[in-house]
Amino acid sequence: MCGIAGFIDFNKNGNLELLKKMSDTILHRGPDDSGHELFNTPQAQIGLGFRRLSIIELSALGHQPMQFEEAGLTIIFNGEIYNFQELRKELEQNGYSFKSHSDTEVILKSYAHWGTKCVERFIGMFAIALYDSKSAKVILFRDRAGVKPLFFYHENNLLLFGSELKIFHAHPQFKKQINYSALSLYFQRGYISAPHTIFENTFKLLPGHFLEIDLNTKKVTAQKYWDVTDCYNQPKLDISFAEAKQETEKLLLSAFQYRMIADVPVGVFLSGGYDSTAVTALLQKHSSQKIKTFTIGFEDPRYNEAHHAKTVADYLGTEHHEHICTYKDALDIVEQLPHIYDEPFGDTSAIPTTLVSRMAREKVTVALSADGGDEIFAGYPKYFNAVDRINQINRIPSFAQSVFAKLIPASAQHDTSVQNKWSKLKDYFENTDDVARFDIISQSMTFYETQCLFNKEISKLITPFNEGSLLNSSNDMLAKFQATEYKTYMVDDILQKVDRATMSVSLEGREPFLDQRIIEFVAKLPSSFKYKNGIGKYLLKEIVHDYVPKEIMERPKMGFGVPLETWLRKELKDLFISVLNEDNLRAQNIFNVDRVITMRDKYLRGEPVEFGRLSYLFLFQLWYAKWMK
Repeated sequence: MCGIAGFIDFNKNGNLELLKKMSDTILHRGPDDSGHELFNTPQAQIGLGFRRLSIIELSALGHQPMQFEEAGLTIIFNGEIYNFQELRKELEQNGYSFKSHSDTEVILKSYAHWGTKCVERFIGMFAIALYDSKSAKVILFRDRAGVKPLFFYHENNLLLFGSELKIFHAHPQFKKQINYSALSLYFQRGYISAPHTIFENTFKLLPGHFLEIDLNTKKVTAQKYWDVTDCYNQPKLDISFAEAKQETEKLLLSAFQYRMIADVPVGVFLSGGYDSTAVTALLQKHSSQKIKTFTIGFEDPRYNEAHHAKTVADYLGTEHHEHICTYKDALDIVEQLPHIYDEPFGDTSAIPTTLVSRMAREKVTVALSADGGDEIFAGYPKYFNAVDRINQINRIPSFAQSVFAKLIPASAQHDTSVQNKWSKLKDYFENTDDVARFDIISQSMTFYETQCLFNKEISKLITPFNEGSLLNSSNDMLAKFQATEYKTYMVDDILQKVDRATMSVSLEGREPFLDQRIIEFVAKLPSSFKYKNGIGKYLLKEIVHDYVPKEIMERPKMGFGVPLETWLRKELKDLFISVLNEDNLRAQNIFNVDRVITMRDKYLRGEPVEFGRLSYLFLFQLWYAKWMK
């Protein structure tokens, strides 16, 4: 696990010192080693910078940038290719020889042999920048699920790229202009959906895509090589539940064991829920050594899962570690959040995720997280609630829905501190696609409400939530929601959260559920295998019950949250008031300040407010103070 940074400058204003400055902004991603290469070509300057966290091939032979001089290739690479040993054997049979035992060298020679098609053979997580001097191209690859981040900025004959947005601030030509329409997405969902970012002319490379930059023509082309939509659009399998269970367990074990490959200590984040228990149980069952497990708890019982995790750990016999989070721990993390998350990010579970990463880093260098289980196996209650809700709406004749939408004024919202049901209903009726309606149901604020909150002009941006029509008729409503969230919430919220939290302490986070073989199989199973008799995640639960008794596992689902709503009114009140300061808000000239102050003061008085909206404002203000002043 590492961090990459670089530029393609057709104006040729770059230099090695600038490249080093850019890559040093992500020192936390790779404290073990660094490397920099500057290429002055007839067309442009190409800078490739790298920070290394040594995981596989700990010797200097794993140094990057790595070159394959015979083929004219240079690479920087963040991530892991878990099946690199099998690919290496295949390449050796085709006449290639290797100097190192690293997966980086396997990528280089895979590209030399198969071209861009090589990416279709990789099982892993990756953000890759590859300079092909013979074809005069630079190619950026991102893994299928989007586990590893990859940002790029393109303006005035300059293309910057890297693992985190903060890299770009080190370049003097980067213009940090807020994209207010993207900021609207943040207030709607708590994150900014790819391909958009908080800044103008700055983008996230979509998962399952690569970006090709032709140095001769300056043409920049994005190409898709994998899409979860294609997995769901396959005909559903006609197999028994027992056969599905057997094959799923086989795939899970293979994926989990792949992610234990490392030359450094490995552990598992264990909450005691089904997903993390599945990872821990399958690995511990097939391991002769105790798996190291880590969990965070809270004094507030509404948020505390630590005792559940300990019960599971004791049953499985792991080497378990736990930490009880206090508001003092949270304060320390809150003040660092704008640096760790260099784009506005509203998921407050970033706090415990960062804390558990800190704890784990004291014992291991790699930690397995169990993200993706809810999206793959249908674990979120919001899926089933949305299905019921949309079915109710669909009973209203379409002409009536259209009339209702026109009757509800866009200006219906007057108090942004609470949800305006009329505003949501207007959105419902203006959209006929089930996926778009699911997005509206899930939103913290509607687009209309963000218009009321802002002083700036904003427009609606296209995101994967607008692609519901790409899912064919073999998919019921539940499958459509799962496919969409695999491309949206999972990537831009969950995976971003885990990547930044783990890498902030130089810990490699791995995502065993996101092996493409799992989703490519499970997507073809009928929804009745995943949601049965009112039970979500049914298939996965049946697998887990073979390892851990049902009575230990069954309990109400808890999110990985923190009692921030209580803390900001009490222990963290001074920080809260100083951040949502009226003078600062007016100087920014972004928001309708009267609405924000009304929301703030109602909350402090203990009156009803939508706290999610207020926390998004609080976290945005922290971000703004860090990056825009």
